[in-house]
Amino acid sequence: MIKIERVSVMNFENAIRGARNPLNSWAKSDSYYNEDGEYVLGDNDLSLAKKLAKAGSDHRKYLRQVFVSMDITAPLYWWKEFDTYKVATVANSTSTMHKIQAKKFERDDFSHDRMSEGALKVLDITIDYLEEVRLKFIETKERCYWHDMIQLLPSSYNQLRTVTMNYETLINIYYARRTHKLAEWHTLCDLIMSLPYAKDIIAVKEDNE
Repeated sequence: MIKIERVSVMNFENAIRGARNPLNSWAKSDSYYNEDGEYVLGDNDLSLAKKLAKAGSDHRKYLRQVFVSMDITAPLYWWKEFDTYKVATVANSTSTMHKIQAKKFERDDFSHDRMSEGALKVLDITIDYLEEVRLKFIETKERCYWHDMIQLLPSSYNQLRTVTMNYETLINIYYARRTHKLAEWHTLCDLIMSLPYAKDIIAVKEDNE
């Protein structure tokens, strides 16, 4: 299970202006803001953006200045893999350390959409015990119950993080994870391909690159 919300793409204008710095070609820029306040790449700027994107990471430095922010709710087992992408990535997460006891444990707090009936039964037993020790911790404040929650918490537990990345990082994610066996990666890769100009400047690698 993965949920992606509040997606924002920022700084295209400045990134494209910077892409024209090496040849002092700012006069050729033809991008503009439409009536909805969205930055639209003109034919000249889009052509340059595509050319640089396809030329490789040394030439497409401007993509590191196109920022994307999103709220992602996903299980801990997926976040463990996502944490591979540390370069040019910032994330603020909800805290299991400080707030794990703040709400009742329920099945929908966990990713269970592909669990078998047997696994669901085990999950429900675990949830019942987590809720039992949560209530004991609230009542007694004894640290042993907190440790039970932290150390027993399944990796299917869903966590919300607000993540900021750039288009270069998204290229790396897309080509490394688009065929991954975890369905969560497919959802994120589909989202990446829905971003502005993704088909032109993110889906740029040849199979042999």
